[in-house]
Amino acid sequence: MLSNRSRYALRAMIYLAGLPGGGPATIGEIAEAAAAPRKFLEAILLDLRRQGLLVSKRGRTGGYALAAPAEAVSFADVIRALEGPLALAPCASRTAHGPCETCPDVETCPLQPVLQEGRDAVAAVFEARSLLQAASNSSPIDPIGK
Repeated sequence: MLSNRSRYALRAMIYLAGLPGGGPATIGEIAEAAAAPRKFLEAILLDLRRQGLLVSKRGRTGGYALAAPAEAVSFADVIRALEGPLALAPCASRTAHGPCETCPDVETCPLQPVLQEGRDAVAAVFEARSLLQAASNSSPIDPIGK
């Protein structure tokens, strides 16, 4: 399930993607556009900056802006930056592969192929959708399906 943290992050990033040059915008503007609690969003945007997806600038003309062109940032990039791997279990992850805590043998586990298939399907959708595409299709309805 997509966390509120990721949902607010995606809304904020889509908002920035819709601005000329990907921003900058103040935290207040972003919070209003993302319909997110300001304090919660501040922590999220700071994490996205630490992960290299955003840049920030202080001062009167400052704020947050995308660190890369909106067409180069996917939904998967944002979710992975905040939540980690897209897989439901470590054995199905491509970026953090490992055995599950309760699995006696990864090689013979009947769950692994299904979990990998699910991960591949989710990744295909999230990796194929860029922030620019979402910003171009945005409407007053939540683009992430809340």
